[in-house]
Amino acid sequence: MTGDIRPLAVFDLDNTLAATAHRQHFLESRPKDWDGFFAAAPDDPPLAEGVALCRSAAEECDVVYLTGRPERCRRDTLAWLAVQGLPEGPLHMRRHRDFRPARITKVEILRRLGDGREVRMLVDDDELVCDAAEAAGFPVVRARWATPSEALKEAQEREGRT
Repeated sequence: MTGDIRPLAVFDLDNTLAATAHRQHFLESRPKDWDGFFAAAPDDPPLAEGVALCRSAAEECDVVYLTGRPERCRRDTLAWLAVQGLPEGPLHMRRHRDFRPARITKVEILRRLGDGREVRMLVDDDELVCDAAEAAGFPVVRARWATPSEALKEAQEREGRT
């Protein structure tokens, strides 16, 4: 690695940068209303702690966004990031029909990102993702500033949906 390549700061979105409490009810119904859940994402309020950390990290790092949101949400997600004034950076999203647990998909992407670049930190609220990233040797900041959601946790781990 050369000295002129900045390290990476990798940020999750839901309950790390974006507060999802207002749309949790879509995941509490049976069956879950995934279309409603993702359609409400543009209205997510920002989480001040996550936004501040992202802006601070951008002073020394290139920012990368890593979310379990499906690829079909790309336009809305990029618009939300821009409205919040967050640093520009690549956005990695869940591929169509990829329902593997977030702890697997995110670590897979982290390994690709870390091939030839230092990953300075992963910032994520999902404890299983954080545990898996740490076990793979990545430095982790656990985003504990949003109210945890059992419905979202189940969606991330059991259904591979976000």
